[in-house]
Amino acid sequence: MNTARNKYILGILSLVFLFLFSCQSSQYGDKMKEPFSGSKYESNNKWFRAVGKGTSQKDNIAKSKADLAVKSELAGQVESNIKQVSDQYLDETGLGDNSELTEKFSSLTRQVMNTTIVDIRKIGEEKLMKEGVYTVFLAYEIKKAAMFRFMKKQIRLNKKLSKIEIDMMEAMLDAEIKKTESLDY
Repeated sequence: MNTARNKYILGILSLVFLFLFSCQSSQYGDKMKEPFSGSKYESNNKWFRAVGKGTSQKDNIAKSKADLAVKSELAGQVESNIKQVSDQYLDETGLGDNSELTEKFSSLTRQVMNTTIVDIRKIGEEKLMKEGVYTVFLAYEIKKAAMFRFMKKQIRLNKKLSKIEIDMMEAMLDAEIKKTESLDY
């Protein structure tokens, strides 16, 4: 008799705990699932990818805000990647902390990203409207190898760089192009 009663009480307690924990939200709020989440929309060794969101009472302004947000995110990723590549290359070649070359390379990267984002592809767009406010989500990607090739062209056109600096930057980019093209996904 005690066993049946214990099972009954245990069953009731389990249901109470299940109910309490299922109704409880996080201390930070309810989790929101936005469009374009998951690995398909994340950067990897072959692609720079980003998602942007814009809101406005006018759909074209919401789209412009989303476009600006996603391109800013992509530019930041490219700049961070180039900084990492140049630091790694300088360490591997024994040139150590060649901050002048790194700064020139980073400056060129910012210049390229401020003027042109090459080979950008839209991989998703979703427009929502609630209570007269538009929300636009955009997802873009850039193939890393194409971006690095474009940067090589820009390096050759830059008259402020010495032949040695051009050769070093091209070697860095060639290594990255080779790495990204050797991947199978």
